[in-house]
Amino acid sequence: MKAVLFDLDGTLLPMDQEVFVKRYLTELGAKGAELGYGAQELVQIVLTGFEVMVANDGTMTNEERFWELFMGTYGGERDKHTEAFENFYHNEFAKVAESTSPTPLANEAIQVLKEKGYGIVLATNPVFPRVATLERMRWAGLDPQDFSWITTYENSTFAKPNLDYYREILRSIDAGPEECLMVGNDVREDISVAQLGMDVFLVTDDLINSTDEDYSSLPQGDRQQMLQYLQKLPRRG
Repeated sequence: MKAVLFDLDGTLLPMDQEVFVKRYLTELGAKGAELGYGAQELVQIVLTGFEVMVANDGTMTNEERFWELFMGTYGGERDKHTEAFENFYHNEFAKVAESTSPTPLANEAIQVLKEKGYGIVLATNPVFPRVATLERMRWAGLDPQDFSWITTYENSTFAKPNLDYYREILRSIDAGPEECLMVGNDVREDISVAQLGMDVFLVTDDLINSTDEDYSSLPQGDRQQMLQYLQKLPRRG
């Protein structure tokens, strides 16, 4: 095995997804009102933007897909809009950290894999810009330098649960699915990659199973058991 892929939200960064999203949209709406976008208007365009990125077909990046929608709605100068979002992610977004519960187990897992010689990928759904992804990694106590690839809306043309999202990662790290392990907490978005022949581990602490799948046969456990599972992996080389 060459690499281990990790989901972020609900996997390495403990959270209740619904609580996180609600707090995020509350802070975003408040910023939208302050900047003249309108609170509900900005929240709605971001929610719609999420939908168009999830439906992306690979013909442009998720970033381009989002801004195509945004500029078609608001117009104006994209650079100024981008600056407003970056300021939000550098400042008000930090309040959303209160909806998460970071654990030292996350970084322990990464360090175990580094010591064993594995490549490590942050396979978080690429519907956020890099600045927002790095911020959430910081909340989780993770060092971006430990990861060989981090998916963001700038470098991805698909999103979960599209299997092409995972194929894109595999091309980026030059690995086959049989050479990788995916660790995640969402049965539909993360564990579906097993269809490509990739090994999986389901983190059950903040489990999401929106389609009520039977996951009883999968390798699984809480974050402590996840760490133990990774500790048992053979050393590379």
